[in-house]
Amino acid sequence: MSDLFDVAGKTVVVTGGTRGIGLMIAKGMAEAGARVIISSRKADACESAAAELSTVGDVVAYPADLSTEEGVVELAAFVARTFDRVDVLVNNAGATWGAPIDEFPASGFDKVLGLNVTSVFALTQALLPQLRAAASPDDPARVINVGSIDGLVVSKSENFSYGASKAAVHMLTRKLAGSLADEHITVNAVAPGPFPTKMMAFVLDDPELRSAVEADVPLGRVGTPEDIAGAAIFLSSRAGAYLTGTVIPVDGGISGTR
Repeated sequence: MSDLFDVAGKTVVVTGGTRGIGLMIAKGMAEAGARVIISSRKADACESAAAELSTVGDVVAYPADLSTEEGVVELAAFVARTFDRVDVLVNNAGATWGAPIDEFPASGFDKVLGLNVTSVFALTQALLPQLRAAASPDDPARVINVGSIDGLVVSKSENFSYGASKAAVHMLTRKLAGSLADEHITVNAVAPGPFPTKMMAFVLDDPELRSAVEADVPLGRVGTPEDIAGAAIFLSSRAGAYLTGTVIPVDGGISGTR
């Protein structure tokens, strides 16, 4: 049982790993003994996050704009130079856009769908050689896609492209899982609810709005870093080796009780 949730020594790539959900997962993995590469678009954010996380584990950072083909190629090349294999790929990098329906621009779909969906597929595809190198029947390589509760239930926000993109991530997860299962690569998704991220800051920093959010969660609180890191570690460990094609809501019961 002591080895059931062990990820020590695994090689992990976390995109969007300098803040929010990605940073929470990267920190949890590093603290659990994994070797971690984090990436985001901004070089200064990478440098800062790597310095912070290096105090708890083996973490390096590489800046890459995954909304472009060049960024995907550059990150994949860096990973290949750094790791001879990738045990776990966490596709977390994403974007959102909010505007009233009459004003919502086409660019709000192009940007969000491109980063949230297309780049997830592109980076997974680019890192298949490293994932295959790590894969075995008893210990599959893992891909974890970060979806959202907004891909499961209708959001109250005017984030039309974001919810659509996360629903697409959930279906892409299932499709990739079916395509890669015979190569011993599992593909699962987590669908976070409210967590203390930059995206939620305008709500959670306001005591009245935060209380309203918490009241909407059956478990009565927002998520913690341990909640999302624990789900990712579960999926990456022996405990999660027999799961593929799943979407796990980490949302305090919102999607499961509506």
